[in-house]
Amino acid sequence: MRNDVRTLRLERKLSQGALAEALGVSRQTINSIEADRYTPSLPLAIALARFFGRPVEEVFHADGNR
Repeated sequence: MRNDVRTLRLERKLSQGALAEALGVSRQTINSIEADRYTPSLPLAIALARFFGRPVEEVFHADGNR
């Protein structure tokens, strides 16, 4: 599942650690999501989308399209 987490995070000039802290997860979790090595749980996907003020569908792309 492709995602725009890295792009959205960098637009806000946040480190992986700062985003992780804001969401209550580890920096490694954010790194793995950004690298498409880990698909977040639904609650975490929703939390990420809300953090960035976007619908989940604009942050995560199940069909691989951006």
